[in-house]
Amino acid sequence: MKPAPLLLASLLVAVHHPADAAALRVSVQAGEFDRQGSIVSFNLPTTARDWQRLETESGSAVPFQADVDGKGWFVLEDLKAGATKSFRLTSGASAAEAVTAKKDGALVRLAANGKPVATYQTTPSEPPAGVPAHYRHGAYLHPVITPSGRLVTGDYPSDHRHQRGIFFAWTKTHFEGREPDFWNLGKGTEQVTAATEFAALDRTWSGPVHGGFASRHRFMDYLAPEPKAVLREQWVVTAYNVAASGGKAWLLDFVSTQECASTSPLKLPKYFYGGLGVRGQAAWDPVDAVSFLTSTGDDRKKGDASMANWVHMGGQVEGALAGLAVLIHPDNFRSPQPLRLNPKNPQLCVAPSATGDWEISPGKPYVSRYRFVISDGPADKAELDRLWNDYAKPPMVTAAME
Repeated sequence: MKPAPLLLASLLVAVHHPADAAALRVSVQAGEFDRQGSIVSFNLPTTARDWQRLETESGSAVPFQADVDGKGWFVLEDLKAGATKSFRLTSGASAAEAVTAKKDGALVRLAANGKPVATYQTTPSEPPAGVPAHYRHGAYLHPVITPSGRLVTGDYPSDHRHQRGIFFAWTKTHFEGREPDFWNLGKGTEQVTAATEFAALDRTWSGPVHGGFASRHRFMDYLAPEPKAVLREQWVVTAYNVAASGGKAWLLDFVSTQECASTSPLKLPKYFYGGLGVRGQAAWDPVDAVSFLTSTGDDRKKGDASMANWVHMGGQVEGALAGLAVLIHPDNFRSPQPLRLNPKNPQLCVAPSATGDWEISPGKPYVSRYRFVISDGPADKAELDRLWNDYAKPPMVTAAME
């Protein structure tokens, strides 16, 4: 005996009801590049901001994370140029936490899948024995570690005690008739005329796709009759659960937003360094122990004072090659930005002042975006070009309710 049509329809509704629940269809277009391990983000509609279950069309789960700004994030594993791939976001349970940001006293420790990525030093660290106290510094990233556990940054080096890990400071400046130097911390004079100081840790977060922190700094002028704040700065630093370059690299995003702290501008005359700074680890201190490579294929000598989309610095660490690259976002001021590649020390700077005078004006925030590739192995130009394309021209995403 055949079931009645009405009963059969009721059974089908009952069986397929879960799939008919509200869902957001997310379509990703690769665009002009092959994609592999690409970080994808898109704006979530208000109704979907609490949803956590992302699936492929075949039903396989994909780690997904929604942030406080209403953006959804996931990692696109593979997609050929010109192709499109669809996903489905629903209200299911979230994936397990993979990237963590944990406060530990004056430190914030970033880790991916239990392995250290980078540490943020908030208040000033203690210098090594015998180093003058005026060189104490905070508001920087160190140590920075590759997936295999190799250190790639340095701190308080003997040749430049003020240099530290990953930091941001201006060198030659004019402010209200004075010339505060935020970079050198009294080098040669023992008088600190200016400094970048930690102000507050606003938040940390952890998740299946990324983890990080948001903090505030002050650029202080100590040449003024009374110490005066010149700039207010916010850092947003994000580590990702991405096995980049075949599992040989971490990806770390860095966004600095600087605003005038008064009605006075900070004038930045033409100068060959000042801006984002990176100090390499001590094993690279000998002049022939470190190598540099830029996106234009230049080495340390030719790359100095050149403009590039990215720069890599690396060398031997504990018997194997390791390094880090700075990818420069195309929206940055004067991008591709000028570089300072120190001819004697493992140190680089992304230096927008190198090509001419400019200023940070009241009411006009100065935003700098960089992505760090923290990697084991030698510099790979083709791979760094691919990673820069992912950063500068990410896959396009459309999302619509089903």
